[in-house]
Amino acid sequence: MIGYGGGMVSVGYFLSCEAFGPEELLRQARMAEQAGFERLWISDHFHPWLDEQGNSPFVWSVIGALSQVTSLPITTAVTCPTVRTHPAVIAQAAATAAVQCQGRFVLGVGSGEALNEHITGDRWPPVAVRLSMLDEACEIIRKLHTGEEVTYRGQYYTVENARLYTLPEQPVPIYVSAFGPQAARVAGRIGDGFCSTMPDPGLVNTFRDGAGNKPAQAGLKLCWADTEEEGRTRAHRLWRNELLPGGLGQTLSTPREFEQVSTLVTEQMVGEQFPCGSDPQRLLDIVQQFADAGYDEVYLQQIGPEQEKFFDAFSRELRPRIPA
Repeated sequence: MIGYGGGMVSVGYFLSCEAFGPEELLRQARMAEQAGFERLWISDHFHPWLDEQGNSPFVWSVIGALSQVTSLPITTAVTCPTVRTHPAVIAQAAATAAVQCQGRFVLGVGSGEALNEHITGDRWPPVAVRLSMLDEACEIIRKLHTGEEVTYRGQYYTVENARLYTLPEQPVPIYVSAFGPQAARVAGRIGDGFCSTMPDPGLVNTFRDGAGNKPAQAGLKLCWADTEEEGRTRAHRLWRNELLPGGLGQTLSTPREFEQVSTLVTEQMVGEQFPCGSDPQRLLDIVQQFADAGYDEVYLQQIGPEQEKFFDAFSRELRPRIPA
């Protein structure tokens, strides 16, 4: 835990399914636990954002394997339970994951991106509809996690005579992601917790206006490297899509489109967004920004292949500066 004026912040590691295959993700999880990280986030994608990232394994297979190699709690960051996969299927997947992880599993959900969800050929709806679909999907998941037989006919989904037989002792917590006030209000109404990637106290406060003092998680990317220039170049090559403005991240439908639009993002812009290089204080200062914004958990994602170097730096240079 990191102790700050706003309270204690638990520091976790963010496993990127867009950038690494399943065996490498397992290796990183083991290294993260050994280095002193306290929990894991894992992304859920069908496509990577950019071809250069190069991966996109099926997250539920990876979580099953993770449960056998680490004892750290795991949250999906985030699963879209609305278009690509029916919420009843997500309910079963999350319940099984929670059993495998002995209750140390959180289902992080969001309204999704066309990049992953358009693949079945269904219409990609506007944001208000996506949030309404998410609301209904979470209702179905919660009903199924009771273990009762569920028949449900809603505006978007139908469930007939469905019952889950493999269930954890407690229902799986559902944390809802948001990047704007409308989604944060929905998260506050339906979520057991909150997920985001922005150190914006307004979002956290909007969530807690509806939810009370429920947990809030955030993730951030960095590129630990020998020099700031080296880190900035690598981060720009692999994650420049992160800086696309407005709703482009939710509406572009292929990695090729992200490649084309992200030519507008410069290395300088990436260096201003992500901590790059080997200055531990800059990274700790950014973590503090999330703590000051009201987040309880912050997840760090090292960009690129030099994972050992980052985990070694975390255990030697960062972890000692985190109060126990």
